[in-house]
Amino acid sequence: MKPAELDAADIRILCALQDHGQLSKSKLAEMVGLSETPCWARLTRLKTAGLIRGYHADIALSRILALSKVVVTVSLKSHRKTDFERFEAYISHCPEVTDCISTGGGMDYVMTVITTSLPAFQTLMERMLDAELGIDRYMTYIATRQIKSGRPDLARLVGGQPHKAAPAIKD
Repeated sequence: MKPAELDAADIRILCALQDHGQLSKSKLAEMVGLSETPCWARLTRLKTAGLIRGYHADIALSRILALSKVVVTVSLKSHRKTDFERFEAYISHCPEVTDCISTGGGMDYVMTVITTSLPAFQTLMERMLDAELGIDRYMTYIATRQIKSGRPDLARLVGGQPHKAAPAIKD
Protein backbone atom coordinates (compact mmCIF):
# COMPACT_ATOMS: atom_id res chain seq x y z
CA MET A 1 0.00 0.00 0.00
CA LYS A 2 1.47 3.34 -1.05
CA PRO A 3 1.07 6.35 1.26
CA ALA A 4 -1.04 8.02 -1.44
CA GLU A 5 -3.59 5.21 -1.07
CA LEU A 6 -4.38 6.25 2.50
CA ASP A 7 -7.41 8.46 2.94
CA ALA A 8 -8.39 10.64 5.89
CA ALA A 9 -10.22 7.78 7.65
CA ASP A 10 -7.16 5.53 7.38
CA ILE A 11 -5.01 8.28 8.87
CA ARG A 12 -7.50 8.77 11.73
CA ILE A 13 -7.36 5.02 12.46
CA LEU A 14 -3.56 5.00 12.49
CA CYS A 15 -3.41 8.11 14.68
CA ALA A 16 -5.87 6.64 17.18
CA LEU A 17 -3.85 3.42 17.41
CA GLN A 18 -0.58 5.34 17.71
CA ASP A 19 -1.96 7.44 20.56
CA HIS A 20 -3.94 4.76 22.41
CA GLY A 21 -2.62 1.34 21.37
CA GLN A 22 -4.95 -1.55 20.72
CA LEU A 23 -8.60 -0.52 21.03
CA SER A 24 -11.89 -2.39 20.98
CA LYS A 25 -13.81 -2.38 17.72
CA SER A 26 -16.46 -0.04 19.12
CA LYS A 27 -14.03 2.39 20.74
CA LEU A 28 -11.88 2.68 17.61
CA ALA A 29 -14.93 3.22 15.41
CA GLU A 30 -16.21 5.90 17.80
CA MET A 31 -12.85 7.69 17.88
CA VAL A 32 -12.47 7.83 14.09
CA GLY A 33 -16.10 8.56 13.25
CA LEU A 34 -16.98 5.37 11.37
CA SER A 35 -19.35 2.52 12.03
CA GLU A 36 -17.77 -0.63 13.42
CA THR A 37 -17.81 -2.91 10.37
CA PRO A 38 -16.18 -0.49 7.87
CA CYS A 39 -13.72 0.64 10.54
CA TRP A 40 -12.68 -2.94 11.31
CA ALA A 41 -12.37 -3.73 7.56
CA ARG A 42 -10.04 -0.75 7.16
CA LEU A 43 -8.03 -1.81 10.20
CA THR A 44 -7.65 -5.31 8.77
CA ARG A 45 -6.48 -3.84 5.44
CA LEU A 46 -3.94 -1.60 7.20
CA LYS A 47 -2.60 -4.57 9.19
CA THR A 48 -2.40 -6.76 6.07
CA ALA A 49 -0.47 -3.99 4.28
CA GLY A 50 2.11 -4.07 7.09
CA LEU A 51 1.44 -0.53 8.30
CA ILE A 52 0.80 -1.61 11.89
CA ARG A 53 3.84 -3.39 13.31
CA GLY A 54 2.44 -4.05 16.78
CA TYR A 55 1.00 -2.65 19.99
CA HIS A 56 3.21 -1.59 22.87
CA ALA A 57 2.95 -0.18 26.35
CA ASP A 58 5.06 2.86 27.27
CA ILE A 59 6.47 1.64 30.58
CA ALA A 60 8.14 4.03 33.02
CA LEU A 61 11.22 1.85 33.51
CA SER A 62 12.96 4.38 35.74
CA ARG A 63 10.15 3.91 38.28
CA ILE A 64 10.87 0.18 38.40
CA LEU A 65 14.67 0.11 38.58
CA ALA A 66 17.73 2.31 38.21
CA LEU A 67 19.00 2.44 34.64
CA SER A 68 21.88 3.87 32.69
CA LYS A 69 21.01 5.19 29.25
CA VAL A 70 23.92 5.83 26.92
CA VAL A 71 23.95 7.12 23.36
CA VAL A 72 26.84 5.62 21.41
CA THR A 73 28.19 6.63 18.02
CA VAL A 74 30.14 3.93 16.18
CA SER A 75 32.48 4.14 13.21
CA LEU A 76 33.63 0.96 11.49
CA LYS A 77 37.16 0.38 10.20
CA SER A 78 35.99 -0.80 6.79
CA HIS A 79 32.86 -0.01 4.83
CA ARG A 80 32.21 -3.14 2.86
CA LYS A 81 28.71 -4.57 2.78
CA THR A 82 29.82 -7.60 4.80
CA ASP A 83 31.21 -5.32 7.53
CA PHE A 84 27.87 -3.56 7.92
CA GLU A 85 25.97 -6.86 7.83
CA ARG A 86 28.19 -8.38 10.56
CA PHE A 87 27.76 -5.36 12.84
CA GLU A 88 24.00 -5.13 12.26
CA ALA A 89 23.49 -8.87 12.83
CA TYR A 90 25.28 -8.63 16.17
CA ILE A 91 23.31 -5.53 17.24
CA SER A 92 19.98 -7.09 16.27
CA HIS A 93 20.58 -9.79 18.92
CA CYS A 94 21.77 -7.41 21.62
CA PRO A 95 18.82 -6.60 23.93
CA GLU A 96 20.62 -3.72 25.65
CA VAL A 97 20.66 -1.82 22.35
CA THR A 98 17.15 -0.42 22.14
CA ASP A 99 17.65 1.73 19.04
CA CYS A 100 20.27 1.71 16.31
CA ILE A 101 20.28 3.78 13.16
CA SER A 102 22.70 3.78 10.28
CA THR A 103 23.88 7.28 9.44
CA GLY A 104 25.64 9.09 6.65
CA GLY A 105 28.52 11.35 7.50
CA GLY A 106 31.24 10.98 10.12
CA MET A 107 29.80 8.04 12.07
CA ASP A 108 28.26 4.87 10.74
CA TYR A 109 25.77 4.16 13.54
CA VAL A 110 24.05 5.88 16.45
CA MET A 111 22.77 3.53 19.15
CA THR A 112 20.79 3.92 22.33
CA VAL A 113 21.91 1.48 25.00
CA ILE A 114 20.06 0.83 28.27
CA THR A 115 21.76 -1.12 31.04
CA THR A 116 21.36 -1.42 34.79
CA SER A 117 24.64 0.40 35.45
CA LEU A 118 27.61 2.06 33.78
CA PRO A 119 29.83 -0.97 34.59
CA ALA A 120 27.25 -3.15 32.79
CA PHE A 121 27.44 -0.78 29.82
CA GLN A 122 31.24 -1.04 29.81
CA THR A 123 31.00 -4.84 29.88
CA LEU A 124 28.67 -4.70 26.87
CA MET A 125 31.10 -2.49 24.94
CA GLU A 126 34.00 -4.81 25.79
CA ARG A 127 31.96 -7.78 24.48
CA MET A 128 31.30 -5.86 21.27
CA LEU A 129 34.98 -5.09 20.83
CA ASP A 130 35.93 -8.71 21.57
CA ALA A 131 33.41 -9.90 18.96
CA GLU A 132 35.60 -8.33 16.25
CA LEU A 133 32.82 -6.39 14.63
CA GLY A 134 35.25 -4.06 12.91
CA ILE A 135 34.66 -1.12 15.24
CA ASP A 136 37.24 1.58 14.57
CA ARG A 137 36.08 3.98 17.26
CA TYR A 138 33.07 4.74 19.39
CA MET A 139 32.01 7.69 21.46
CA THR A 140 29.63 7.55 24.39
CA TYR A 141 27.21 10.15 25.68
CA ILE A 142 25.63 9.42 29.03
CA ALA A 143 22.02 10.56 29.22
CA THR A 144 21.36 12.56 32.37
CA ARG A 145 17.68 13.46 31.79
CA GLN A 146 14.97 12.65 29.28
CA ILE A 147 13.76 15.96 27.89
CA LYS A 148 11.40 14.67 25.22
CA SER A 149 10.35 11.31 23.90
CA GLY A 150 7.46 10.73 21.60
CA ARG A 151 6.09 9.65 18.29
CA PRO A 152 5.77 11.80 15.18
CA ASP A 153 2.46 13.55 14.49
CA LEU A 154 1.28 11.27 11.68
CA ALA A 155 -1.67 13.43 10.64
CA ARG A 156 0.56 16.50 10.25
CA LEU A 157 3.26 14.59 8.36
CA VAL A 158 0.85 12.97 5.92
CA GLY A 159 -1.17 16.15 5.53
CA GLY A 160 1.92 18.22 4.82
CA GLN A 161 0.90 20.74 7.45
CA PRO A 162 3.62 23.21 8.39
CA HIS A 163 5.18 23.06 11.85
CA LYS A 164 3.57 25.43 14.32
CA ALA A 165 6.05 27.62 16.12
CA ALA A 166 6.61 26.84 19.78
CA PRO A 167 5.04 29.36 22.14
CA ALA A 168 7.30 32.18 23.18
CA ILE A 169 8.91 31.82 26.59
CA LYS A 170 8.18 34.74 28.85
CA ASP A 171 10.67 35.93 31.43
